[in-house]
Amino acid sequence: MASDDVANLADSLAKTQVDEGELSYKGQGLKLDNAQSVEKMVRAIQEFDGLRALRLEGNTIGVEAAQTIAKALEKKSDLQCCHWSDMFTGRLRAEIPPALVSLGDALIMAGARLKVLDLSDNAFGPDGVKGIEKLLKSATCHTLQELRLNNCGMGIGGGKILSAALTVCHKESSALGAPLQLKVFIAGRNRLENDGATALAQAFQLIGSLEEVHIPQNGINYQGVTALATAMQHNPQLRVLNLNDNTFTKRGAIAMAQALKHLRNVQLINFGDCLVRSEGASAISETLREGLPILKELNLSFGEITKDAALEVARSVQHKDQLEKLDLNGNSLGEDGCENLREVMENMNMADKLGSLSDDEGEPEEDEDEEEDDDDDYEDVEEEEEEEGEKSELNQFSTPPSAPRTPDASTFLSFPSPDKLLRLGAKRSFLLQQQVDLLDASKTAEAFLKISSVYKEDDAEVKAAVLESIDAVLSKAFLTPSFQGLSFMSSLLVMLGLLKSEDKLKPVKVVPGHLQCLEHAVKQSYFPREHVTVLNAFMARPSKSLEPCSGARDRLKSTLQKLTPES
Repeated sequence: MASDDVANLADSLAKTQVDEGELSYKGQGLKLDNAQSVEKMVRAIQEFDGLRALRLEGNTIGVEAAQTIAKALEKKSDLQCCHWSDMFTGRLRAEIPPALVSLGDALIMAGARLKVLDLSDNAFGPDGVKGIEKLLKSATCHTLQELRLNNCGMGIGGGKILSAALTVCHKESSALGAPLQLKVFIAGRNRLENDGATALAQAFQLIGSLEEVHIPQNGINYQGVTALATAMQHNPQLRVLNLNDNTFTKRGAIAMAQALKHLRNVQLINFGDCLVRSEGASAISETLREGLPILKELNLSFGEITKDAALEVARSVQHKDQLEKLDLNGNSLGEDGCENLREVMENMNMADKLGSLSDDEGEPEEDEDEEEDDDDDYEDVEEEEEEEGEKSELNQFSTPPSAPRTPDASTFLSFPSPDKLLRLGAKRSFLLQQQVDLLDASKTAEAFLKISSVYKEDDAEVKAAVLESIDAVLSKAFLTPSFQGLSFMSSLLVMLGLLKSEDKLKPVKVVPGHLQCLEHAVKQSYFPREHVTVLNAFMARPSKSLEPCSGARDRLKSTLQKLTPES
């Protein structure tokens, strides 16, 4: 190890926090590859009497370093809290399981009794779950109260392994007279999908002690939501339920509403961006009238809820004395509906409890109502296909039952989400090129906006997938001789609310991703310079449709000005 590295490590160690039984190296950015690199850390662990919490998050730990730290933990029987999120940055995925096995074995050998295990943001996949499987089944986790596995890429397979391990833990701890009392479970952004969620629901139903459940952004549809709803009924102390950005549709929402009738301690419900729809919202309203007496926050934003259902939700919270916020933003109320909603809340002296309605989608058109009915029919077909698929899998030994089902490009374009785009896999660009009709400029513009709508600046994987897909579609379009580039620009400007049109085209709700991806596209060689000039002219005009995205709008304007030659 170089002398300056040793000096930097010494400085970091000098900053180590020691607080009431806690030894913390949080966020120090240490690169710990081998035994030598952790000598001082190991010494600190060994000399710390009554060590109850060890914070290693925000560093990067190799296999040998983990094994050396594990050796020091073998005698730390008082350890209760392992804050080990984001501690494998830059490591190969194959390195993570053996590192976790070493640390887990050490805790078991020490006879520790954990209360908190946080391994979030480690992206270890199903193999990483296998790395903690033995630990989770052991007596060390019989006392576990909080399990945090956010953004670990577990997938369906990992979800099933985790469920089985928790089930063993509960059964074996119950046999000893002290059943597992897990209170907090966090596993957002893990691509659990229906099968993973259903497997975990079985464990949750058995455990029965959960107080907080956070499983946002997992590609779960109504089948998985329904399984989770059943499980939640068996957890009477549940206070927080966060299933944001999954896909309930009315079936899942109705099942969840029925489950909530059995729960009296729920304080926070986050079903935002879950497509609960109007019938689901009405079912939730009925539950609100009958129960949920101490509810503090309800998020039903971006759920395709129409005016009447939203008003029904509002009236149902009238006697919720502890309510702090009702979020119905991003639904389909229309201007009159938004005003009616504000009036209802004001008449109940609860105007200050209503969240912003700035992203309302406007009243739905008749054909959108028909689309909703079509979606329900699609669910029936999808369920039948899944049942047939499961039967055939029994006879296909080369395809494991846990293999995630891959959506097609048309499904993504119909209901875009980051998860669906990622699941299209390495061939996503080709699949989207084939799906988009380049002979129809307006459909190409619509596809661009749908792909860019899932753009996430802070998620490198999603960001790369979106930009790759946009480049594939637009480069093929502009390089096709018959492609109507000016028609594409006209359609795009109409959809962005920058140009009025007498055609059927209608503006979309502009999100930052639209403008961020457009800024990327105009800088590419495939994007015609004459179109940059047109776009620059329109962006220079004031537009209400872009006001919610002022930051992205200003950056796009700046880029366009730089690319536009002076006249």
